[in-house]
Amino acid sequence: MENEMEIIFDAVSDNEAFARVAVAAFVSNLNPTMEELADIKTAVSEAVTNSIIHGYENLYGYGRPGRCPADRKKTNEGKVRIRCVLEDDVLHIQVTDKGKGIENVEQAMEPLYTTKPELERSGMGFAFMEAFMDDLEVESTPGEGTVVSMTKKLGVSAWIDGKEQ
Repeated sequence: MENEMEIIFDAVSDNEAFARVAVAAFVSNLNPTMEELADIKTAVSEAVTNSIIHGYENLYGYGRPGRCPADRKKTNEGKVRIRCVLEDDVLHIQVTDKGKGIENVEQAMEPLYTTKPELERSGMGFAFMEAFMDDLEVESTPGEGTVVSMTKKLGVSAWIDGKEQ
């Protein structure tokens, strides 16, 4: 069985939690484990955060509390799109932005690499996505945007079929 959903929202930090919960709700009918849900929510959160702060450079809401200069309150117009497809027990997620894109995807995916150290970013976003999902692909074109594609196999098909894993 295949099921899909798509959401589009403004590229502002307030929508990060919404994105995590929306994707978690979408897979809930498969009765994922708490660990699987946590993995999915973390990966979605990292991808959406990257779109907002790196793709569109919408920095309001990020960094140290109380240290938000006036220029960080400016919001660049932009949308983040999440498309999810469930194929039996496999979840495919695409997080897309039309932001500034990534100059060097390979470098950006290196653990601890960040272009925003002033926001105390750890540079672990792609590493977390890779660790918590079964597959991760990043396609980006400078000036056009980025697509982060992730896949997670949920360990429920044997239980649904009445078989032991």
